[in-house]
Amino acid sequence: MIVDGFFIAGAILCAITVFLGILATIIRAYPDDFALVSVALLEVFLVVYGISAAIRQAGGQAISGVPWEFWGYFITALLIPALAFIWAVTDKSRWSNTVLAVSGVIVFVMLFRMEQIWDGAIAA
Repeated sequence: MIVDGFFIAGAILCAITVFLGILATIIRAYPDDFALVSVALLEVFLVVYGISAAIRQAGGQAISGVPWEFWGYFITALLIPALAFIWAVTDKSRWSNTVLAVSGVIVFVMLFRMEQIWDGAIAA
């Protein structure tokens, strides 16, 4: 699998989101601003990633895998942080932080799979 800068940036943001979500679960009884902001930044990253992918695809860089599968993963990955953020804002419990952390894990898996589809790598 060829790893590009977008994947590395996304992996770092996902790791930060997971770390802050777990830390907030341990020390807080409610979602803190750092965990919420990390998920919001992850959402902004995904929007930029989607725009970039659309520009790359329109510019002639073809997706090696099935395009509808890539965009399906992208749309799903785009929804996960938004739903986790809404959950954390509406449910002021300790476990909302865990939901924020889990959203980082899910988005990382989605990004990994989108990289595989884009590059044409076979899923293991």
